[in-house]
Parts: sequence; C-alpha cells; structure tokens
Amino acid sequence: MSTKVCDMTGQGFVHGVYALVNPQVGTTRNGDPFLKCLLRDATGEAIGRLWRFDTATMPDITATGFVNIEGEQEMYQDKLQIKIREIFSHEPTKDELVDLLPSSDKNIDEMFAEVTALLHSLTHPAAKAIADAYLDDQDLMDKMRVAPAAMQIHHAWIGGLLEHTLQLMKLADAMLPHYPRLNRDVILIGLFIHDLGKTEELRWDRGFEYTREGNLIGHIARGAMWLEEKAKVAEESLDEPLPDGFLTVLQHIVLSHHGLLEHGAAKLPSTPEAIFVSQLDNLDAHTQTALDLARPTQGSLAGNEAFTERIWSLNTKLYRRDPLLSQ
Repeated sequence: MSTKVCDMTGQGFVHGVYALVNPQVGTTRNGDPFLKCLLRDATGEAIGRLWRFDTATMPDITATGFVNIEGEQEMYQDKLQIKIREIFSHEPTKDELVDLLPSSDKNIDEMFAEVTALLHSLTHPAAKAIADAYLDDQDLMDKMRVAPAAMQIHHAWIGGLLEHTLQLMKLADAMLPHYPRLNRDVILIGLFIHDLGKTEELRWDRGFEYTREGNLIGHIARGAMWLEEKAKVAEESLDEPLPDGFLTVLQHIVLSHHGLLEHGAAKLPSTPEAIFVSQLDNLDAHTQTALDLARPTQGSLAGNEAFTERIWSLNTKLYRRDPLLSQ
C-alpha cells in the first residue's frame, strides 16, 4: 500500500504510486542533471528529487503521468521532500485514481442538480434557450461534472469546476436582490459558462495538466468560441434570432472575467454584469485559495507555522490562525 502524503512526517521510507506533477530536469552545482518534480496523491503533495538521473529516461518516466517510486522522506528548508531511489511510470487503475487525485467532498449529482435548477429558473426565452443548448450537450456536461477548476491554485480537484460554478451561482442568486438593476439571467448564464472552457483546457486522466488546446487556445477563447455554436442551437430552437447584443454581452463576460489584462483577461469588464461576474469570481477564487493554503482541511506539516510562505497569486503571506478558536 502506498504511503499517503498526509501521513509523511519527514522521516522514514516511502514507496507507492503517485501522480507526477511538473517533472523537469535540473542541474546541480557540479553540472549533473537531476529530476525535480512534485509527487501528489489525494491527500497532498511533496517535492520529489532524483539526484542520479539519466535524462534519456524522462520520456519513459513521464509516459502516463503517474509513477511508482521508492525513496526516503526528509525535511529540506521546512518542506517535505522525497529523495527518490527508484522510479517507474505506472498506469493506474480506476480505483487507484480515486486515491491519487484530490476530489470534491461534495456530492457531484446534488451539485449538478442545483446548477440545473438555477438555470431552469431563468425567465427570458432567449436565456432559457442558451442554457438548454449547453445542458443538452451531454458530453460537455459529463466533463463539467468531474473537471478540476485549476491545476494548483483554487478548486484544483475532481469536481472542482462544478463546485466553483455552483458556489458562484448561489452567491449571485443571494446577492442580486440587492442590485435590482443587474440582469439576473445574464449573470447566471455568464457564471455557468465562464470557466466551461476548462473542460478542454485541462486534463485529469493522468494527473492535472494542460492539454494541447489549453496551451495554445485556453479556456477563455474556447468559451467565447463555444458561445457562437450554442447561440446557433438556441436560435434554431427559438426559430428566431437572439436579441440584439445578447450573444456579444455573454461573450464579453467570458472574455473579461479575469478582470485585468495582466491576469489573462482578453478585455476589461465593461458592463455592470461583467464587473459583477469578475468580482464574484475573484472573491471565490481568492477566498478558496486562502483557506486551502492557510487552513487546509487535511493534515499539513506546514500548518504548524503562524504564517504561510508568500503566495504569488495573492501577493502576500497568510496568517493561519483564527484568534477566536482554541489553538
């Protein structure tokens, strides 16, 4: 049985199957190549180092995205590290994948039913037709149910995209009565589709990594392109064109939801609905990131420190402790 990352103490022997994340060839001070990577299972991740490394073996080691290793635990600069002695590529079974990839602790069927119910509450016929065009795409919906929302930052687990999408839609539904001049249909559809392109941007059958499309096109462009296709389906069901500007406004939400150009947005949010979607997306992403890194639900060696290391996506260190809870 594999040694779970959450059970590692920094001492002792390690063996088992792990997801191989971001494998790279480094160079020692003496100029010798070594393998550096992250080794991940559903409970956490550890730094991996193979110091005596033949670079010609890299294609074989990375062939499946998972590896069977033997090595030793150690703490290096207060971080868990595994000195790898043996490493081989491994083709995991479906049962092993459950233990190797982090997954949502929420019920997938229940979450998807809640998303569907919110979409069925839309009122404008054109909005309903757009939503149905997506819901009727069974392959896309199947992928949405299990896709992660990110590689490493927020909601980076199986079902993460669905969990993030539902959280945003529920937050919006609760907040919108305070902003009656915002269009509820536009916002709920915008939130539903804003990250759907991640079903093509990411893959999760061999660990979390970017696909060829993810590297060359990305989820924002893919999402805007899909809208063109779904708009045609919606118009066929309505037997009339969509309202003038409706498609463009929805595409703008997809293209601008990252908020800032330097954060990957293709356009700055330029409608009230786009600003609301972008701000809400940022709220959920940053809050989830902060909770995962400062107060992880599963065991973490780093959790003994009062502050995290500097988090690049938040541009700060995080204070871990809740002063109103007993320490």
